[in-house]
Parts: sequence; structure tokens; C-alpha cells
Amino acid sequence: MGGRLLLGISAIAALLVCNPSPLQAQDSIGGHIGFVLPLVTRADGQTTTLSDNFSIGFPVGITVKSNGPLAFDMELVPSIQASPRVISVTIHPGLLYGLGKGYTVGMRVAFVADSSEFGFTPLLNKSWPIKGADGFFKAYFVEADLPVRFNRPPVGPATDPVTFAMHFGLGF
Repeated sequence: MGGRLLLGISAIAALLVCNPSPLQAQDSIGGHIGFVLPLVTRADGQTTTLSDNFSIGFPVGITVKSNGPLAFDMELVPSIQASPRVISVTIHPGLLYGLGKGYTVGMRVAFVADSSEFGFTPLLNKSWPIKGADGFFKAYFVEADLPVRFNRPPVGPATDPVTFAMHFGLGF
């Protein structure tokens, strides 16, 4: 008898917890995909440009929006550097603050996987809605990033590269 009672209570609890609400648009979760180009980097007293050493990143992010202008964004950035050939992934969580009229400012922390490199990235983003967007993507954007990194390798000199980068993409 005790097993049936427990099963009945569990079934009622499941129905209460899983009771679907009326259909509504879910706009508290979003995200983006795109590509980022590090245009100019200053590190260890030297300045390099994209043409000196081509590299490109492919950011993918999931955004959790609040009722206000603040949002949490978790971004992963796989990137490829031409010479020396380096493939890396940056784990890039951050907070974004909507300013209105399509502008957003933000700050991310950065951890480069399998590396001694870490840092932060301030950003300024401008987005535009895609007119008649009935599909998956709702907006396109351009973003100015200023990645600041602290590289502390176990062997070799420490460097603190600062980069100006441009990020282009689609939001959903």
C-alpha cells in the first residue's frame, strides 16, 4: 500500500511541476555565431597586424537574458593562427548590458584552454534586426573587442598582449 501511495504522490507532483503553461515566445535565451578577426596586436614591445600573422576565431555564444538590460553570455571561441600553426579554444563568459537602439557594452573573462593565457575582453556591440526574420536568425551585428591577455608560460618570458579585434555575426 505504501508503494502505491508514494507512486500516486510522485505522479501528482510530476504533473504539477511539468504542467505546461500556455504557449509564449521564449525570449530569455538567445545566442550568436560569427567570426572574429584580430586586426592589431601589441605584445612584448612589438605591434603586429592581421596581415603579419593571419588568425581567425569562430565565436559561438548562448545568452541568458534578464527582464532588464543585463544578460549573461557564455561564449566559446575556437581559433586558428597561421604561423606558427596554433589551434586554440577560449572559454569566454561575460556580462552584457543593453544600452538601447541596438547598442550593447560588455565585459568577458577569458581562459584559453590548454594554455597559460587568461585575461578579459571589454566590448561594444551594435546590432540590427533582420527585417521579416521568420527564421532562426533575428539580427546581425558588428562588435569591437579589446582582448587583454596575460600569458604566463612555464618556460619563456611572460607577455601581456592587447588586441583590437572586430567580430561579425548573426544573433538568434
